Amino acid sequence: METKATCPYCGVGCGVLIEHDGARITGVRGDPAHPANFGRLCTKGATLHLSARPETRLLHPELRAARGEPRQRVGWDAAIDVAAQRFAEAIRTHGPDSVAFYISGQLLTEDYYVFNKAMKGLIGSNNVDTNSRLCMSSAVAAYKQTLGADAPPCAYEDFDHTDCLLIAGANPAYAHPVAFRRIEEARKARPDMKLIVVDPRRTDTAAAADLHLALRPGTDIWLYNAILHVLLREGLVDTAFVAAHTEGFDALRAHVDAVTPTVAAEKCGLDAAAIVTAARWWGRAPAAMSLWCQGLNQSTHGTHNGAALIALSLATGKIGRAGCGPFSMTGQPNAMGGREVGGLANLLSAHRDLANPAHRAEVARLWGVDSVPDKPGLTAVELFRAAAEGKIKALWIACTNPAQSLPEQALVREALQRCDFVVLQEAFRSTETAPFADLMLPAATWGEKEGTVTNSERRITRVHRALPPAGEARADWRIVCDFAQALSALIGKPQAAERFAYDGVEDIFAEHVATTAGRDLDITGLDYAVLESAGPQQWPFPAGMAVADAARRTRLYADGRFPTATGRARFVVPAGASTAEQADAEYPIALTSGRLRDQWHGMSRTGKVARLYSHVDEARIELHPADLRMFEVASGELVKVSSRRGEIVLRALASQEVRRGQAFVAMHWGRNVLSSAGVNALMAGDFDPFSKQPELKHAAVRIGKAALPFQLMLMRVETADRAATELAEALEPWLARFGYASLALAGRDEAAVVMRVAHEQPIPGAWLDELDALAGLDVDAALTYRDARRGVSKRALIENERLVGLRLCGETVAGGWLRDVMVERQSTTELRRWLLAPLAAPPEGAGGRGRIVCNCLDVAESDIRAAISGGEDFGAMQQRLKCGTSCGSCVPEIRRMIIAGSA
Repeated sequence: METKATCPYCGVGCGVLIEHDGARITGVRGDPAHPANFGRLCTKGATLHLSARPETRLLHPELRAARGEPRQRVGWDAAIDVAAQRFAEAIRTHGPDSVAFYISGQLLTEDYYVFNKAMKGLIGSNNVDTNSRLCMSSAVAAYKQTLGADAPPCAYEDFDHTDCLLIAGANPAYAHPVAFRRIEEARKARPDMKLIVVDPRRTDTAAAADLHLALRPGTDIWLYNAILHVLLREGLVDTAFVAAHTEGFDALRAHVDAVTPTVAAEKCGLDAAAIVTAARWWGRAPAAMSLWCQGLNQSTHGTHNGAALIALSLATGKIGRAGCGPFSMTGQPNAMGGREVGGLANLLSAHRDLANPAHRAEVARLWGVDSVPDKPGLTAVELFRAAAEGKIKALWIACTNPAQSLPEQALVREALQRCDFVVLQEAFRSTETAPFADLMLPAATWGEKEGTVTNSERRITRVHRALPPAGEARADWRIVCDFAQALSALIGKPQAAERFAYDGVEDIFAEHVATTAGRDLDITGLDYAVLESAGPQQWPFPAGMAVADAARRTRLYADGRFPTATGRARFVVPAGASTAEQADAEYPIALTSGRLRDQWHGMSRTGKVARLYSHVDEARIELHPADLRMFEVASGELVKVSSRRGEIVLRALASQEVRRGQAFVAMHWGRNVLSSAGVNALMAGDFDPFSKQPELKHAAVRIGKAALPFQLMLMRVETADRAATELAEALEPWLARFGYASLALAGRDEAAVVMRVAHEQPIPGAWLDELDALAGLDVDAALTYRDARRGVSKRALIENERLVGLRLCGETVAGGWLRDVMVERQSTTELRRWLLAPLAAPPEGAGGRGRIVCNCLDVAESDIRAAISGGEDFGAMQQRLKCGTSCGSCVPEIRRMIIAGSA
């Protein structure tokens, strides 16, 4: 059987077909009829079925009577009753603003809607914020300041029509792979199309560009002001469009007059001629569009970053036409849906303004309440700071993991400990936030949910449920409604309970639709029946519009009218700024953060899939080779990375992708896979004054050698009785014991756990005995070697001539090739005598394939290098190895390898 749904990862909104037998999900493929992806999926989406296993799911409610005690299983009625009582007590004693919801861009629109309604319409506070604050709120604020509404004006089909695409602060080759495939195809079909990439790193996206502007972190506004300066100087501004459809241009013109390419080049660390080239390509292109994401948004001036970039479209009149406009790509699958229902602390339903009394009155009437509060709620960073100060007494967290994803990690953990009552509504039982939860509520997850999502191009898709929720898990919207009904009487509003008595999720969507009437995102012409029969639809879709009129919804502002008070778009004079924190003599390295190709956010789902570790299997800090030499560190060694807020230990990797004085660490790794909180332990909570989005993209750090000479490596293949994810979960508490430790999965069809450890002291024998027992290596059949004088101890377990378990302590140089022997299921018949030997290189016949570049078709880096050495070009390689012929995520990297191999 097949069921239609969407991918729960990035904001492209890919349609998927879930294959299942009614009891379990057996496979997944891209939906060829879905206009967002036409059947394509990236490596993450293509392995969704492998993340649907139940071993690490939260399957029933759990409650603890007091802090420090373990949670115990309880029934749903008791769980909801306790939650309602504790929230009601806080509201009665400390007021509505003493409680808060912190929710997620992974929720469906209907889930988001009832969370928002429960806080603002029932409790009477605006303290409902979301992890979308961390990724998209600056784009929201920039759109509203310039175009008048949070409405991305472009569509994916514009990639096919643009003559110049400027990608800023985004790496879609990794973060939005399906969209990037479309960009690559557009360039192939139209060879004159120019691609400009603005990014401090030479990412796979930047490597594919015609022009890469590797600016210093935080200097984006200088660059866009200088491009506008050139457009003005060379007569490339559309003065007629500016005069007829915009306002505020004279002030911006005066502001950029002194921002010459030479001035900007010095600020940005760029070549002035490259800035001029970018301006000319943009200005002379018949159609030009920009594409941006977190690199611009996660900044203390993220709103003005976006406004400065949007100004290039407005100044040249390149908006509202095919191939034109400023396009913000969302980082989460339903960040747009959450914005549509007002699911942020400063928003109201259907893009209404919280500061507008008429808008507040409209929402109150629609919800049947006397009023909605006018005071903006606490945004993400503010919320956890308030909790750390004891101002938030009860906190409900849903479908997100703040103990991994927020900046100021030490403060976040303090906040969660100090808050009197913490509820965690979650599908997985062991996220980094779970230890802080007093009450855990099991939620349905991908494949078990139904409702709608909206992707980056404003396209609404109906999501179907393939299977019932696992165990006692419930739909997110149902949990919220049950809580709201129980809470109503306890806070003196018994009549409000009926406002949450929905018969089903379709009723919630209908109520949401009604709130959009007459708004810029009017979808009163949509219901589930239309979405079923006609497929995904873009907004606006007002009542009376025919499905056949899809072209009228493809892009916005074709008539030159904007949803502002005057009907004109606005130019904003951006505040000149750089990063909140500057590198200096004490902290000389500018650290940036971002995404990996095959992992997503906090890895609560992708981290359960072994093959998604095949490309990168351990957290690392990438530094320029010259910087490594300066710090006297070799690539592969462990280093201490310190900021003014914390310190973490990571493996250093020499990389030409970063400039001297800069570094990069991926955002995904947290305490479930590391002995530290990951990169966010280093990040400050400084945020943009308009969007309140924190600067998660930058910190000044210093690098030092990590004196951790005592090594351990543990590996174990999963068994019929225990999945690898279960062993990994059992090993997670061990990570904090060591100076450095990491956990990963390995393998493809059969998963293995890999634990790497480095410690400042010899690892106690009692710890080794416990680890052996956990991994099932404490058996007489295990091969054993011990040299007490040298502190070396080893164990290897062989079953049916296969290495299935290994523990190396005191000497681990053979760990790399032994890992390959294990995951590639190599026979140990000829290798047995070498398994416990100190061999850095494998003996003959045990050569592993190494890192996997093409995850879809299982093509290793060694396979590709061999093909390059044999003289094969990319086409021949695709034909023989099939690499890059499925999702295509590996294509940019393979092309780089070919170029490097021919140099």
